[in-house]
Amino acid sequence: MKTEIHPQYQKVVFLDTSTGFKFLGGSTKSSAETTEWEDGNTYPVIKVEISSDSHPFYTGKQKLADAGGRIDRFKKKYNM
Repeated sequence: MKTEIHPQYQKVVFLDTSTGFKFLGGSTKSSAETTEWEDGNTYPVIKVEISSDSHPFYTGKQKLADAGGRIDRFKKKYNM
């Protein structure tokens, strides 16, 4: 790889603003805001609106949409 053309990859703390859940991950994005993590090191904080702690798919609150409309019309149209 060419040097000095890739963004700096670093560890950051992602903060879910809706629940307050934090997790440590890696990103090329940086922030002026920092926080001290459980390991005693200070990391930049990236605020996100949705994480695995608040997303309906992971929390079990997902509502399933009725996808049968198009399929039912097709079957009805061709008498299947």
